Amino acid sequence: MSKLGLNSDRIAKARNAASKIADSLDDFVRLRSTIAVERTTLRLLGVDGVTEDEVPLPNIFCDALAEEDLLEFGVSSFLFRAMDATGKSAQEIAEGIAEGTLKVGNFTNHSCDFKSVGYAFAKERLDKIQKNVDERTELLATSEKRKGPLHYVIVATGNIYEDAVQARTAARQGADIVAVIRSTGQSLLDYVPYGPTVEGFGGTYATQENFKIVRQALDEVGEELGRYIRLCNYCSGLCMPEIAAMGAIERLDVMLNDALYGILFRDINPERTFIDQYFSRMINAFAGVIINTGEDNYLTTADAVEAAHTVLASQFLNEQIAFRSGLKSEQLGLGHAMEMNPNIENGFLLELSQAQMAREIFPDAPLKYMPPTKYMTGNIFKGHLQDALFNLIGAWTNQGIQLLGMMTEAMHTPHMGDRYLALENAQYVMNNVRNLGDEIEFKKDGIIQKRAQDVLENAVNLLTKIEEDGLFKILESGAFADVKRPRDRGRGRDGVFLRHDNYFNPIEDLLRERLCLPEL
Repeated sequence: MSKLGLNSDRIAKARNAASKIADSLDDFVRLRSTIAVERTTLRLLGVDGVTEDEVPLPNIFCDALAEEDLLEFGVSSFLFRAMDATGKSAQEIAEGIAEGTLKVGNFTNHSCDFKSVGYAFAKERLDKIQKNVDERTELLATSEKRKGPLHYVIVATGNIYEDAVQARTAARQGADIVAVIRSTGQSLLDYVPYGPTVEGFGGTYATQENFKIVRQALDEVGEELGRYIRLCNYCSGLCMPEIAAMGAIERLDVMLNDALYGILFRDINPERTFIDQYFSRMINAFAGVIINTGEDNYLTTADAVEAAHTVLASQFLNEQIAFRSGLKSEQLGLGHAMEMNPNIENGFLLELSQAQMAREIFPDAPLKYMPPTKYMTGNIFKGHLQDALFNLIGAWTNQGIQLLGMMTEAMHTPHMGDRYLALENAQYVMNNVRNLGDEIEFKKDGIIQKRAQDVLENAVNLLTKIEEDGLFKILESGAFADVKRPRDRGRGRDGVFLRHDNYFNPIEDLLRERLCLPEL
């Protein structure tokens, strides 16, 4: 039974509306692809590397197809025709196109059973990712079992080698998840940087080599500590599916991967975002990755008291959209945050209500709970207290993933000492209130119950309106985060195209088969 007195019929109504919205979006996505989806397909088929000018080979291959108006067929049919005609590997074909010794259009009419070859090759590549999934499963089975919420911390030096040092230190201090923050602005790049990087602003570039370096560091310290340390990065922006592919190849465990974040906060075209997200989530689903969603960000631009229902509505949407890409509830780190003004009377009760509501409505999801940031002032003593209350709610309501707050938030990128204090704070609070949620019930029709019931009702109303008007129209209205995003504007719109009737993508077809999704 609901401790908050939530009406199960209203929850069902909200979920049903979100399901219909997701179905409508699914119908839209299935007819289209993007240049990022095609680049991702090439990466998963083994194409990697850059030219002397550091232009990624997947970009050059896709741009060559686009110049000849052939992209609508997908990269795969041309790649496998070229491989059959020349006897060269996928990598060699891409290099030949970059060097100008091969012209992709020359293989348009080459006759061969390219689909059979493509499926066999794609299966071999996906089997390698399956080995990563199996390895993670084995490591977790032999690892020390950690009680939730999992302690999630960040490193963000800009230098991947320093990140690896700090990641090891964080693990030794008790972190369960380490996220390497992505360099500011990378989400707006329509290509993925290559190789290890030692410069970045506010974070470190997400590259496959950087993923490999930190994965190795965490595996080494994990073996030392006898527990598995999860690695997180950011699968969003104009290269969302490509980063998902790189993460799957290098065995990342958690990815920031949100339906609305890039649209609202990076002004990426809505159509491009939803199509890219669909493919990226299929990859994450297959790779056993837990995705984190970004509803917490809404409360940095909108008032956390007034806009709480938009967070819940978005959680319902993210859940249903994720299901259509093959993700399971156990992989949905649905986001929310403790971002109310700390000077509000009974603000703690309202925050507790919101967190408990999310836990009751999404009982199987490893909810991602985000710390106070908007009202951190630089007073490190007050900030440490705010984080302690945040940790109290996280333990009380059994959140899945707790991104630990830093007392120096809004001052500087956390130092290792700041991170240690944050972990010490969380360990102390959570250990002392471990079973508090099992011991306490809420007053009937009290502040906490009434707040949750009101938020749910407002979320139902918003989802009903989205069902009636359509998600694209609602995004134009500014319903989420007080940000308006027109459907036909934003970055990356020119990378969206309708699929030809003869479009071919063996990676997508096999992912759908392995995830038990309906055929296109």
